[in-house]
Amino acid sequence: MHIHILGICGTFMGGLAALAREAGHRVTGCDAGVYPPMSDQLRALNIELIEGFGADQMALQPDMFVVGNVVSRARLPDDTAKFPLMEAILDSGAPYTSGPQWLAEQVLQGRHVLAVAGTHGKTTTTSMLAWVLEQAGLQPGFLVGGVPLNFGVSARLGGGKFFVIEADEYDTAFFDKRSKFVHYRPRTVILNNLEFDHADIFDDLAAIERQFHHLMRTVPGSGRVVVNGLEESLTRVLGQGCWSEVRTFGSAVSDFLAEGEPSHFKVLQAGQSVAEVQWAIGGVHNQLNALATMAAAEHVCVSPTVAAQALASFENVKRRMEVRGMVNGVTVYDDFAHHPTAIRTTVNGLRRQVGRARILAIFEPRSNTMKLGTMKAQLPWSLEEADLAFCHSGGLGWDAEAALASMGHKTQVGANIDEVIAQVLAQVRPGDHLLCMSNSGFGGIHAKLLEALAN
Repeated sequence: MHIHILGICGTFMGGLAALAREAGHRVTGCDAGVYPPMSDQLRALNIELIEGFGADQMALQPDMFVVGNVVSRARLPDDTAKFPLMEAILDSGAPYTSGPQWLAEQVLQGRHVLAVAGTHGKTTTTSMLAWVLEQAGLQPGFLVGGVPLNFGVSARLGGGKFFVIEADEYDTAFFDKRSKFVHYRPRTVILNNLEFDHADIFDDLAAIERQFHHLMRTVPGSGRVVVNGLEESLTRVLGQGCWSEVRTFGSAVSDFLAEGEPSHFKVLQAGQSVAEVQWAIGGVHNQLNALATMAAAEHVCVSPTVAAQALASFENVKRRMEVRGMVNGVTVYDDFAHHPTAIRTTVNGLRRQVGRARILAIFEPRSNTMKLGTMKAQLPWSLEEADLAFCHSGGLGWDAEAALASMGHKTQVGANIDEVIAQVLAQVRPGDHLLCMSNSGFGGIHAKLLEALAN
């Protein structure tokens, strides 16, 4: 089968492309604004990439067009279609489907799916769970919204019956407004946390909770739901209905608890010590991710002891506190954080690692939610533990300086990447940690900072 993927460079669609290629399909795709790490992975797989969404791509005559949720029926100011290829598909009556639907029918059917859902930590926890199952000899398939360093690829079919997937609550496609995860029919589900996000498609937190409830409806009675006991929103989700076994983690009365520092802790199950984790990953959030992973792995007969041994060699994910380089005593990091809670958690994790050394937080509010300004008031809170903060404000429809004004001299705002770099260079000292946070390529700021520091 030849499939042509619209929006192929998104982390989900790029992973889907890798799975389709591994399954023996011919895969081509198109997108705008191609950037790593997905573009690198696709080129390594020799998947043909076409820039833009031109209607001339109909000449490829694929058996199926697989449509990413970046595609819409939007019109440009001159009243032409923003996605002419999609209009041509609709006009011609050519076959098309969404990414999650194609995945459910072609890859997940008949497999034991382990799904990781939540506002934060999905990518890291999915990677952890896939690695634990791999080390246990289960040869899982997986699809992760990033590139796990232990595997080097974001997706693979795997050799066993298990498939681990990052389960996103964002909508499926312009013609299917359900959350992606309702397509996956999981038997094991992790609910990591739940906050308001995706303000471009959800009106409020209750609307997201309703989608999580729809996910609960798809889990069989023999399944397991692993839930963060610290989250009131998830308690409300379960209160709407749950028909499966529940295991909790995190809260004082949970089934799975941690005792000790995030880098070295005992795991308690029903009050008894069952394993000990010592690893190179920092942050309380990752300690919670580990507990969730263990509770899910146990459902497929992987003991906490085996899981703990696997976690000792877990290497995290590209763009998760990834060190991009060190020049003249200054370390530059790349991280995917973009929601205020994720920014705060990331800064806190680095603070625990570096102690009293200075942290310079460099960020851009690039997600749809942040560009709308829905959570701008939370930004000063999210940056409290940073010594200085630098915001790239290009493309925002709200005043970043006003939103960050309460931080006083600790923050500066730049309208473009070069301006932000100049601001950082004027303040940086040997021994500083430059933490760059964005859910996009951030204009290649990491390499530019390292080059400027070297000069």
